[in-house]
Amino acid sequence: MRVAIFGTGYVGLVTGTCLAEVGHHVICVDIDQAKVDGLNRGVIPIYEPGLEPMVKGNHASGRLRFTTDAAEAIAHGEITFIAVGTPPDEDGSADLQYVLAVARTVGRHIDGPSVIVNKSTVPVRTADKVRAAIQEELDARGVDHEFDVVSNPEFLKEGDAVADCMRPDRIVIGAKKPAAIARMRRLYAPFNRNRDRIVEMDVRSAELTKYAANAMLATKISFMNEIANIAERVGADVEHVRNGIGSDPRIGWHFIYPVPATARASRRCAGARKTAHEYGMQPTLLNAVESVNNAQKGHLFELVQRHYADGNGSIAGKTFAVWGLAFKPNTDDMRAASSRRLMASCGKPVPRCARTTPKPRTKPSASSASATTWRSATTPSPHWKRRRAGRGHRVEAVPQPGFRQDQAGSEGRRRVRRPQPVRPAGDRSRRSAYYAIGRGRSLHA
Repeated sequence: MRVAIFGTGYVGLVTGTCLAEVGHHVICVDIDQAKVDGLNRGVIPIYEPGLEPMVKGNHASGRLRFTTDAAEAIAHGEITFIAVGTPPDEDGSADLQYVLAVARTVGRHIDGPSVIVNKSTVPVRTADKVRAAIQEELDARGVDHEFDVVSNPEFLKEGDAVADCMRPDRIVIGAKKPAAIARMRRLYAPFNRNRDRIVEMDVRSAELTKYAANAMLATKISFMNEIANIAERVGADVEHVRNGIGSDPRIGWHFIYPVPATARASRRCAGARKTAHEYGMQPTLLNAVESVNNAQKGHLFELVQRHYADGNGSIAGKTFAVWGLAFKPNTDDMRAASSRRLMASCGKPVPRCARTTPKPRTKPSASSASATTWRSATTPSPHWKRRRAGRGHRVEAVPQPGFRQDQAGSEGRRRVRRPQPVRPAGDRSRRSAYYAIGRGRSLHA
């Protein structure tokens, strides 16, 4: 099939590339000429495992093209995807200006029956606004083309987006007309062979499904963070607790890890909360999830400060290194990373904060090897395989109370190491220690 996709970010580029991989002919549109030129040269603007060779291979075969020419793409596509950003406003509401701009562009250029698919994360009833924007442009042109607006939310995990797209758990399609559903089924047939992964529903239910999924994930994160905080205070190990509850099939293993709160976790809840408020409802549970997430945001720095602070609570003069900058493994996305808050917190009382990451697009200031030679503390960020693999002998960090001042300890973010003493490289006299979210202090001894 012939497909047009507006947007070449995480959703648009991955979706377009995977559709081309299974044989469809895809044109991706972006208003950024430099970005389009780069993509046509094989320069991929994001990091996702497996994406770069797939883009280059399908571009070379002619099944995947990139352009700034919206009219060309719309004329090409039997199906047109809207996959542009919807950045949240301060109150949590999604900014629909880019979605509606694409809708108006579609209305100015379609010349026959069309299916317009909203892939962006949007509030309930956005399809109505998209439909109205397209119809307004058709009326201005004095033409009457049949079209349908479909909701097809994405459920891609950054860092696993290609795998998620090629092997989806489910494909949600919200549409009014059977013809539109039939066209979408043709599009997704290559992904739907072993079993029927397509879940058909009305448009508004599909839009709400995306918000509900995001809110549920945020709820699980906040729940485990609260349990982890209790574990720290009572001297328990949240990993043991996780094993105890995850083995219950009613609970399961997914998303029951304590992690530092991120802006992304807040955004996961914001859409559903905003929708509830708009319709006169007070979302008690989602408000609590947001409250827990906000309280967790400063927890990582509090652990560092608690162990480094002198009598007056100052950590001035200390130097910190952060291992891993992106908000999760196998991505270069810094937009919602907790490392940003951590570095900002360290930067207020401390003159230096080195950063290192396995993926170069996050622009670290030092390699992990060089950073460990001069820092006073290390705060491991996302659980990259390099972090799990070792190099523990290089770690230095937070002074353990009772040790001499030159004996250092290490504070850990995602619990990628076991809580055992770690010695700096080449120095058998100094001892480092590892501290993890959700482990009581007595367990670190």
